[in-house]
Amino acid sequence: MRAKLTYAITAAVLVFYFVLVGSRGVMLIQSGTILTVTFGVAVLILPVIGLWFLWKNTQFVRRANALAAELDAEGGLPVDELKRTPSGRVDRDSADEVFAKRKAETQASPDDWRSWFRLAIAYHDARDTPRARKAMQRAIALHDGRPVRT
Repeated sequence: MRAKLTYAITAAVLVFYFVLVGSRGVMLIQSGTILTVTFGVAVLILPVIGLWFLWKNTQFVRRANALAAELDAEGGLPVDELKRTPSGRVDRDSADEVFAKRKAETQASPDDWRSWFRLAIAYHDARDTPRARKAMQRAIALHDGRPVRT
C-alpha cells in the first residue's frame, strides 16, 4: 500500500509539473515572435514526452501487479528465502544463489510467464533493475499471448 501511495503522489507531482511547464510553453507561443514560438513548441514537447512515459510506466506497473495477483491466487509467488544483513538489506550471495535457481527454472520453461515473473523478482533482489524490467516485460508479453522480442 505504501508503494502505491508513493507512486500516486509522485505521479501527481509530475502531472502538476507537466501542466506548469506546458503553460509556460503556451505563454511563449502566445508572445508571437519566431524565437519565442520555437522555444514554446520545444517546451511543450517535454510534458508530452513526460506524460507518455508516465502512462507507459503506469501500464507496466498495473500489468505486473495483475500478474502478481494471479500468481498469488495460484500459490506460485516465490517464497522469500533470502538472507538479510542486520540492516535489512538483501545479502548479495543469497540473492545470487536464488537467482541461479530462477534462471535455471526459466531456461527449463522459456515460454512460461510464471518463471519469467519469478526471474524478474530474482533480478530485482540482485539489484539488477534493467534486467528485472525486461524479464517482467517478457512475462507480461507471454501472459498476454503477444510475440516476445528477443
